[in-house]
Amino acid sequence: MRTMINLNKGWRFSRTCTALPDRLPADWERVDLPHTWNAVDGHDGNGSYDRGLGWYVRTFETPRQPLSGGRVFVEIPAAGQQAVVYVNGCEVCAHEGGYSTFRADITDVCKKEGENLLAVACSNENKTNVYPQSADFTFYGGLYRGVSLISVPKTHFELMYWGSSGLKVTAKPTPCGEAEFALESWVVNADENFTVQYCICDADGKEVAYGVRPADSTAVKIYVPDAVLWDCDHPYLYTVTAILQRRNEAYDMVSARVGVRSFSCDPDKGFILNGVPTPLRGVSRHQDVLYKGNALTREDHYRDAKIIKELGANTIRLAHYQHSQDFYDACDELGFVVWAEIPFISVMSPDPAAHENCITQLKELVWQNYNHPSICFWGISNEILIGGISEQLVENHKELNALCKELDPTRLTTIAHVTMTPEDSPVHHITDVESYNHYFGWYGGKMEDNGPWLDAFHKKYPEICLGLSEYGCEGIITYHGPNPACKDYSEEYQALYHEHMAKVLNERPWLWSSHVWNMFDFGCAARNEGGVAGRNNKGLVTMDRLTKKDSYYIYKAYWNKEPMVHLCGKRYAQRAGETTQIRVYSNQPTVSLYVNGKLAGVLTADKVFVFTVALENGFNSIGVSAGCCKDSMTIEKVEKEPEIYVLPEVNERAEGVANWFKLAGNLDLKAPMAFPEGKYNIKCKMEEIAACPEAMDIVSKAVRLATNMEMRPGVGMWDMMKSMTPESMVAMAGSMMPEGFAQSLNAQLIKIDKV
Repeated sequence: MRTMINLNKGWRFSRTCTALPDRLPADWERVDLPHTWNAVDGHDGNGSYDRGLGWYVRTFETPRQPLSGGRVFVEIPAAGQQAVVYVNGCEVCAHEGGYSTFRADITDVCKKEGENLLAVACSNENKTNVYPQSADFTFYGGLYRGVSLISVPKTHFELMYWGSSGLKVTAKPTPCGEAEFALESWVVNADENFTVQYCICDADGKEVAYGVRPADSTAVKIYVPDAVLWDCDHPYLYTVTAILQRRNEAYDMVSARVGVRSFSCDPDKGFILNGVPTPLRGVSRHQDVLYKGNALTREDHYRDAKIIKELGANTIRLAHYQHSQDFYDACDELGFVVWAEIPFISVMSPDPAAHENCITQLKELVWQNYNHPSICFWGISNEILIGGISEQLVENHKELNALCKELDPTRLTTIAHVTMTPEDSPVHHITDVESYNHYFGWYGGKMEDNGPWLDAFHKKYPEICLGLSEYGCEGIITYHGPNPACKDYSEEYQALYHEHMAKVLNERPWLWSSHVWNMFDFGCAARNEGGVAGRNNKGLVTMDRLTKKDSYYIYKAYWNKEPMVHLCGKRYAQRAGETTQIRVYSNQPTVSLYVNGKLAGVLTADKVFVFTVALENGFNSIGVSAGCCKDSMTIEKVEKEPEIYVLPEVNERAEGVANWFKLAGNLDLKAPMAFPEGKYNIKCKMEEIAACPEAMDIVSKAVRLATNMEMRPGVGMWDMMKSMTPESMVAMAGSMMPEGFAQSLNAQLIKIDKV
């Protein structure tokens, strides 16, 4: 019978080793798994992180099988981003891609007696043939999901097929109330004496169906009467067990927890689960935690899932790569509809081998996660047009989509378009459903642009099932003020933005899905925004999971059915002025506000309640009640609010925009722009402009004003953005920039000769 042996304890680790060790190094750092060497520098704000090679070494004894001919496998659930595995000095496998499971049969290199030396060389160095190439998150290195040994008899369920379990379950309801379980498994080294026995148990462990097949022809359909369906409110799970039997002896066993559900998407009705229109409203999630990096435990993954469940979300987009089996398990159990995707993101590598890596990662994603009922969508790329478009890129997408449908015809395919993807782009109509990443109200435009854009697209392309795959803005919990505005990074503006977006989405149930970017702040070593470097701060919850921002609670008011009330502005604890605004979020119809124990007002509204009250000098107690729910806070009336409440860059940026036009000299902003031969202009790619320091300096200042981000070679997200043009960047900023900004930038660039 199969034996799993955990190898997470007692490793030696080195970042300086350059050659394969021939013994267990006594002087190396001692570490336990999961582990990443970027747990700190991956998001500490130093502007870069260690991308190189790391060695992990430990010993193990060869497992003993009671039957002769047994096999031993090493299993690595993920290694960032590439790995080569050695046993007793022999290379047993290599893997490229940092997010999926891989295994190696190490039987023939294991010693019969004594200890074996296991060494893993991990690297998170950039390779042109491995995705992701460039993205807005840290590429952590290390053995961050642990390592195990698997000991099996000579005859066993397949372990070497794309990291899958060797068991495939397709469960669907039938019109008569039964459930059809289409089962298939793959057996290695079987003869006519072996059979596969399938047992299906309900959530209480009671057997409800059974079937037996020869080991060389394992496919069968088994029917479960009176099936209970899996849905978001009642995520009912069956357990399917496959036992490899030789007469009266079980040789091997694998199992899967599965759900019975049907789903589809309609352009006008949105997502439909078990025949019921069910708008998917939820969040995206990255897999890192403050000063742990991506080296998370099962408990960490389940904690994240429970925080999202408390929000009331019913969907999670697992960006931008394959996540841990622990998190998919949590989604199965808690009732989330999952969008799972590969790291084909931002930029397509020109290396032909990169497309093969994309195909490999897609096969691993599908085969390793096929049995999870939570997964309803396979994502084939994200914002890929940032790096430009080509015929090859379009063809690659068509091939990936066709492969998805071949591997798994039961699920839908999807794509996340970058905001500037043209409506007539050939990347449309490739996948079953589509989504856009829009940041109107943050990187460009106004938050009020979101609804009209969605309506206009839906009207123009009524055949496309449309979703909103990313939207959001930064919220840093030390920035506050009475007049929140875009790009001030305040907790108040983030809350106002999400108030608006929650309402926009609620009014458009035809959107098949929406996913807040992001559930948690996450590591991006290249970022430096809002005075918090090394991170993307768009999360509804801080990266340490300790603080739920006010924006978290507006979605809880919309999505969680349990009665709730929340006072906003608890961290805006010192306030100046004769009056102050108190905002309250609740899913109850009426809210009562108390100031210093006295009733200050009663309001009836939908989700958002706004009071204006006068404060007494010194400390003031603020209380709120809504039905059986209560909340309270204390704020202090002061003469002057703390300077820490305002990011200095906010005022600097406003002044910079005002003075920008002076640099262009006397310019007719209404005149057509000129593009003289041999001169730089706003249609040049950033990497072309970078060849001239003078031109690059001008564009860098413009990008800083337009987006509040650094844009220079080797700084920030240069690798991701270098294929863009200043014209497209200013267009992204939209109405955030004053009229004539693009013209003034072009007027400066056309004065400079191309290098």
